[in-house]
Amino acid sequence: MRTIRFKFRLSPILLSVTLGVMLCLSSLAASSEYNLLSPDGKIKVDISCTESALSYSLTWKGRELLKPSPLSLFPNPRYKVLSTKTASIDKRWDSVWGQFSEVHDRCEELTLTLDISGVRVDLVCRVYNDGLGFRFAVPGQKGVSGKKATFVVTYNPVSEFAAYATAGEHEPIGPMPLSELAEKDRILPILLSADESTFLGLLESDLYSATGFDDTASLSTSSGIACSISSGTMQGTRTVTPWRVIILNEQAGALSVSTTPINLAAECKLEDTSWIKPGKSLWDWRVHGYKAGDFTYGIDTASYKRFIDFAADNNIRYFLIDDTWFKKVKDGKLMIKPEVDLRHLMEYAQEKDVAIILYYDRKKGASLGDEALFKLYSELGAAGIKYGFMGNNVPFTRRAVEQAARNHLLVDFHDYPAPMTGIRRTLPNFVTREFGHTQQDARRAFTPQGFLKMAMINSLSGPIDQNNGTYGLDEINSKGRLKSPLKRESYNSTVVSETARVLVVFSGLIILPDAPEEYAKKADLFEFIRQMPATWDESRIINSRIGEHITTARRSGDQWFVASVIDGKGGSLKIPLEFLEPGKSYHVTFYEDAPEAHFIKNREAYQIRTGNVTGGDTIEARMAPGGGHCMWIRPAGNDRNGGQR
Repeated sequence: MRTIRFKFRLSPILLSVTLGVMLCLSSLAASSEYNLLSPDGKIKVDISCTESALSYSLTWKGRELLKPSPLSLFPNPRYKVLSTKTASIDKRWDSVWGQFSEVHDRCEELTLTLDISGVRVDLVCRVYNDGLGFRFAVPGQKGVSGKKATFVVTYNPVSEFAAYATAGEHEPIGPMPLSELAEKDRILPILLSADESTFLGLLESDLYSATGFDDTASLSTSSGIACSISSGTMQGTRTVTPWRVIILNEQAGALSVSTTPINLAAECKLEDTSWIKPGKSLWDWRVHGYKAGDFTYGIDTASYKRFIDFAADNNIRYFLIDDTWFKKVKDGKLMIKPEVDLRHLMEYAQEKDVAIILYYDRKKGASLGDEALFKLYSELGAAGIKYGFMGNNVPFTRRAVEQAARNHLLVDFHDYPAPMTGIRRTLPNFVTREFGHTQQDARRAFTPQGFLKMAMINSLSGPIDQNNGTYGLDEINSKGRLKSPLKRESYNSTVVSETARVLVVFSGLIILPDAPEEYAKKADLFEFIRQMPATWDESRIINSRIGEHITTARRSGDQWFVASVIDGKGGSLKIPLEFLEPGKSYHVTFYEDAPEAHFIKNREAYQIRTGNVTGGDTIEARMAPGGGHCMWIRPAGNDRNGGQR
């Protein structure tokens, strides 16, 4: 028998959760039982409601994964089931941009209308073929406005699962026992491994719609059981919690292409989305101090024009101007550096059909105010804003995305912002955010293993601006720039791995961090990036193992882009081309590590070759230690030259 130990250091919220868990696990009262199956019958959710406890359990492919696990909204509840309703949802919707151009929203839904200690509450559960979600909805009613709520979902595994979590601007932590991770109070998403072919992603969706819930969910522990917790306040009208989501797959990497989190998010609020254009962007911040012959890049008009010229010549949609293009805010105005002729740059970029995104550091410019800020950026001619230094602030994030949308501005959030999973469906001008360690953030770089962890853990919650795609690896390691890594020889990768990472990590705004001259030196390799778009018709994960390797395949029209990344040991992966149309001949360009390539000793050695493949073929991708492998596959005779923006 399991012994339950009390931890008197618990906060009042966690103490109430502890009592709720104990009541649920020990309740002997008669219960009402409900179950819900996914459309394909592989996921089963059982829900139990007694007078004192509400819980669920989860079975996948006939195997129980989570034993009865409490969920609640108010402390010390008394439950009564008032009614039940089931529905089958089967529809499709077009995404403005994303990993899929068309998303299939197919699930089974159960709504329990409950009386919880005198408050009418709906518990909604939806079960998809690859996941499920829970949400409480509280209709407007007398005496509810201002009432405090604590949304708790517990995860009671049948055995001790290995767990992984994001860690701010550091490499993700794990594997460690779920119970141990829960004691560290990490925000979602969380990745769980039950075994080598059973993976669960714990996250939330549609926090945007949950007005009154102003905290991202965090993983805590109660009576030794892991649970996610977020607090909120009931509104005068209908109040909803975020969706608490569990997604499942046989591969860890494949969790990041699940459509369950965006299907659970609110539909697009914008009537006109024609101005929202995903794309690739050059970026100046990591190039300062770079010498191109007699020219040295800096924060000035001449440098910025070189970026714009390269973007125009290579069909790159955007150029992102980062910090210090303005010095400060004074009397409600931006004091632009005299070396930067912003008006001329905007006109020059417009002539070249390149759009400008401008950085804003709220720490030194907060006095401008958001309403004035977004209006000003729009008037300046900016297509978007990289917004810095507000951190995990949910109300701020909601307002910022709304105000940006009103002014037709894209948003890229800097500095570990609120995940806001699913918001890219509701307000698709939210194109990306850093959410963790990006290449050279704080002038650090991550290891190949660190990248692979982040690609499977941080990416669970949506698109990420990770700044992959550095080509001048030897030069940047020799402290050849103002923003080179603080530690010499610490940026360890291969140029092919850097190319592959651009595809593996999904983002509506693909930030390319290197100097135009470095891309020009390797124009034949850069062709892979130039040809690929930033939005896709279809995405698949072919291979993945946490911290070891990943293969991602994405389709745009009749062309496929396939990229693999491996850890510091190197090796080979088999890539079956089952996604190609059977019997059809395709032309393929291979972008590969050269035989002598190595992520520390020989970073920039690569080779390119061409060939033909069919849908029945399997490619063996050989990769150097810390290396990568890319394929651009298109029907024979279709060699696109212009590239995609």
